[in-house]
Amino acid sequence: MDQHFQPVRKTDIVVVGAGPSGAAAAIEARRAGLDVVVIDKATFPRTKCCGDGLTTNALRQLEELGFDPTTVPSWTGIDDVVIISPAGRNRTYPLPRSGGTFAAVARRSELDHQLVLLARQADIEVLEGHELVELEQDQSSVTLGVRYEGRSCVIRTRFVIASDGMWSPTRKLLGIGPEGYRGDWHAFRQYFTDVSPYAQDKLIVWFEPDLLPGYAWSFPLADGRANVGFGIVRGEGGKRIQNMKSLWAELLNRPHIRARLGVDARAEEPHRAWPIPTRLGHLPLALGRILFAGDAAAVTDPMSGEGIGQALESGRMAADAIVTEGIDHPTAVRDRYQNDLQRTIGRDHRLAQGLSHLLARPWITEAALAATGATGWTRANFARWLFEDYPRATLVNPRRWPERPLDQPAPYRHLDSAQSST
Repeated sequence: MDQHFQPVRKTDIVVVGAGPSGAAAAIEARRAGLDVVVIDKATFPRTKCCGDGLTTNALRQLEELGFDPTTVPSWTGIDDVVIISPAGRNRTYPLPRSGGTFAAVARRSELDHQLVLLARQADIEVLEGHELVELEQDQSSVTLGVRYEGRSCVIRTRFVIASDGMWSPTRKLLGIGPEGYRGDWHAFRQYFTDVSPYAQDKLIVWFEPDLLPGYAWSFPLADGRANVGFGIVRGEGGKRIQNMKSLWAELLNRPHIRARLGVDARAEEPHRAWPIPTRLGHLPLALGRILFAGDAAAVTDPMSGEGIGQALESGRMAADAIVTEGIDHPTAVRDRYQNDLQRTIGRDHRLAQGLSHLLARPWITEAALAATGATGWTRANFARWLFEDYPRATLVNPRRWPERPLDQPAPYRHLDSAQSST
């Protein structure tokens, strides 16, 4: 460690990254009585590229953390999902109208900021504007060199949970990052205002033939706004994403997309693009006393590109492994975390990966949507499956059936659906 670094404190866990995964890990560990410090290079609120959609699983994770949706100004509850097939057929998939909130949209800048505040309310020290620049570990601890405001400090900890994104600085300092990795999906989004009443009320997905197995979307936000974008799977050599900017302009001018957004819809800020990691199992999940979670573990769903629920869940799993096995047992912690992650998110991930390959063919996507939209029952239950009301792989895993995953309580039952969507 550089001699210019001066010790600041010792702690049980340092969480690198204060996004959803990091905040969830910190809150979970602190509730169990461990001393936790969170560091993040950014200061909050900060802009975060994302589709802003929250699945039922994400909402359930947030509620279990004690998160209050009313603190997020843009929070918008979702009742209906409209999917337009490759052939242009429109089908509405209703989410349950009572008993809770099953999907929502919230700007990540607001959501993440409130999660940081929630962590602070839990008596967690969150150090914003603190960049991890050095890292060493031995059998008993990890030592981190941190820079902030032109100064430097050292934090010594028993464990690190690295929730620091796809290009994890922690992974880079350890020398275990995959060379040339640029994500498995690439996404592009822009906020629009004055969208049509239809786009203000519905979550819309377009399965355009030239985007498959990706898709375009319009996710409603408060005050007549929407998060509009598209995501595509990165092709060999990155060929599929070279012309995303020109493709974006062309997509917005497609008549069936423009008709849904409305003639008055206009962009309110520049477009943004970002890579999405979906290769759980292909990156190291732990090394010594360091656990990787969220995008640093590439847990994002490979079929939808959704990652907030998985980030929250993996962060909590990492903390739970430390709490359960104890800070003096790093091997047991690593084994528990990796096994738990592969047994839960990993199973859903493998199923979604296979389905994503199938959905690259327009005729298969068309047939699948025809089957799921055949009756009111299939539409309602497909919406629940799509939005992760229960683990996706449950349907092909009979060992999970005795757990009655279809009967889990809905998140945020105290919120009135109509009020949450205003």
